[in-house]
Amino acid sequence: MLSVLVWLPLVGVLLLAIWPKSIDTKYVRFVTLAVASLVLAWTIYIAIQFNPKQVTMQFGEFAPWIKSIGLNYHLAVDGLSLPLLVLNSLLTLIAIWSTEPDIERPRFYYSLMLVLNSSVAGAFLAQDVLLFFLFYELEIIPLYFLIAIWGGARRSYAATKFLLYTAFSGIVLLATFLGIVWLSGASSFAYEPLRAIIVGSSDTPSGLTLKLQLILMVGILLGFGIKIPFFPLHTWLPDAHVEASTPVSVLLAGVLLKLGTYGLLRYGVGLLPDAWVYLGPWLAVWAAVSALYGTSCAISQQDMKKVVAYASIAHMAFILLAAAASTELSMIAAVCQMVSHGLISGLLFLLVGVVYKKTGSRDMFFLRGLLNPERGLPLIGSMMILGVMASAGIPGMVGFISEFLTFRGSFPIFPVQTLFCMLATGLTAVYFLLMINRVFFGRLPDELDSIPPVKWSDRLPAMILVALIFLLGIQPSYIVRWSEAQIAALIPYNPRPPQIMITDLPDQSLDSPISVVTSRPLADIAD
Repeated sequence: MLSVLVWLPLVGVLLLAIWPKSIDTKYVRFVTLAVASLVLAWTIYIAIQFNPKQVTMQFGEFAPWIKSIGLNYHLAVDGLSLPLLVLNSLLTLIAIWSTEPDIERPRFYYSLMLVLNSSVAGAFLAQDVLLFFLFYELEIIPLYFLIAIWGGARRSYAATKFLLYTAFSGIVLLATFLGIVWLSGASSFAYEPLRAIIVGSSDTPSGLTLKLQLILMVGILLGFGIKIPFFPLHTWLPDAHVEASTPVSVLLAGVLLKLGTYGLLRYGVGLLPDAWVYLGPWLAVWAAVSALYGTSCAISQQDMKKVVAYASIAHMAFILLAAAASTELSMIAAVCQMVSHGLISGLLFLLVGVVYKKTGSRDMFFLRGLLNPERGLPLIGSMMILGVMASAGIPGMVGFISEFLTFRGSFPIFPVQTLFCMLATGLTAVYFLLMINRVFFGRLPDELDSIPPVKWSDRLPAMILVALIFLLGIQPSYIVRWSEAQIAALIPYNPRPPQIMITDLPDQSLDSPISVVTSRPLADIAD
């Protein structure tokens, strides 16, 4: 059932490879859209069949692969990976739809997009540490070519920088994973048995001492910190976004960065809990510094795409803050923030791409008046304002509920760090309002007197994302109920003071001690 998500895109690549050259290339786009639509439909079917109350992995698939090194083909899905799988399938379809129909070398381009979708899905589904690493490394290849071939003027520099950073990230993670397996004495790379050895139980001590966990945690933080990225490991991301085409930027911000945050939750919190709790205060400080740095850089940018890129760095830091607090509420907030960031950043990069396509510029000191109802881009400007509002955390949108849960879950544990992150999200309004005011208000310059009309094919993907941003903002339980049970199981013990938001108390007099306090499920609270 899950292998379909990995292998169906590769079947599409095979179809594109054997497609006769005599047939019109527009059918190459049609085949790719059909394959991506099938993948999204199958992902939704899996989500419908998924049991959110089940703590263990679901739809598991297992086959021996290389027994000599303990590597197996093992896939499964849980509440942590399922929302990201849906996000991956949705944004891949949107990115393919948003690609120019007359793009050069369409076979190679669409093949790379499908390989990218397959490798990301495989990473989210892998239940073998080494298998995860293989998929994690595989996605680097198509993304490098997508930037290097179809990017902007400095595409070679941006692609090479991306490759060097992510290759180093992979080397560090491989060494860390090998160290975890070797030091724990595990016989294979299987995730669950490895976690059982390391985490231990009330009767069985941890398989790794705190000192060893701290050493290994350095590799986890460095490897995934480059991928996310956090300050000061971020310098590859703005260049990659600026030079990448719009569809690639949508996938890069919306999906690929989530491999890093997913890795922190799955392999940082899940495999090295003692070290994670010990480093929690410092991780929260790192989150606050990264959020304020990204915000400060966004305010000083002149390129619209760079503003969104640095805003992405700031908002990804909120996930680290939520994970550092390591309470059930904050960890669920981290999942919500990943989905929220994927939808909002995907929308903003789509709209910036439309502005660039129609005006030929992203310079905020040149563009102005684009909200003009007659000669501008009024619908694009309106959706841009909505996207900015969602990113700033306006109530009624998914950005608000994800940030609210993040700060509510983290404040009791790290109040100072949380306040600095709240300051960063408050400053979001500053740099985005500067962008909106400069680009969409005022008088159209003479050079933009005749802006080509925007087709519905350009509007539709952004309108879908806007609808989802409002839907999940009004009904956030659609995300929460998927992840609640698994997040509770991911935390092997409660290292922080318990947080009880809503309690059901027994009928007792005030003079007698209260002996029973039970908390309602977060999904019920969201409802």
